[in-house]
Amino acid sequence: MKLTRDELIQSVSAQMPEKRWRHTEGVMQSAVLLAKRYGADPVKAELAAILHDVAKYWPSERQEQLLRDKGLNDELLLYDKPLWHAEIGAYVAEAEYGIDDEEILNAIRYHTSGRVGMTLLEKIICLADYIEPGRDFPGVDHIRRLAETSVEAALVAGFDSTINLLVARRQIIYPLTVLSRNDLVKQLELEGEL
Repeated sequence: MKLTRDELIQSVSAQMPEKRWRHTEGVMQSAVLLAKRYGADPVKAELAAILHDVAKYWPSERQEQLLRDKGLNDELLLYDKPLWHAEIGAYVAEAEYGIDDEEILNAIRYHTSGRVGMTLLEKIICLADYIEPGRDFPGVDHIRRLAETSVEAALVAGFDSTINLLVARRQIIYPLTVLSRNDLVKQLELEGEL
């Protein structure tokens, strides 16, 4: 089902509280800005941003059922529920909204965890989710400053923030997040930025 931009926004925004939609609007704004700054496609960036949290407020039972029944990454069931919506969101973007661009789907799929070998669009959506104007957490201004000159350095700082928070809370860390962070550090080392 192909929708216009406005129809897509109407459909996605109806699936979340107004506050979360304001977050999504901030991610859209940040993603387009980052895409223009770093040479990614701003249309794809906005589309991925619109859809990145489409399933975030679906009941856990519904998300779990989709992970099990649709052959999705059910390994996520071993980790915190906030990780699930990214995988579900990519599925929904394709199955219900007709998005067939693998780069957009992966940007949605990996916006919470990252992955080794992230594309520029994947990095941008993940980073936009961290730095959108409504975000307010310790270190966010530092991440925003880094984002002005390096997507990778900003994402490392974002992942460090997430990992440190999970450690402080004695929560399980999804291994892909650590691998993603380490891959970005290696990229920065190769480019002489560390």
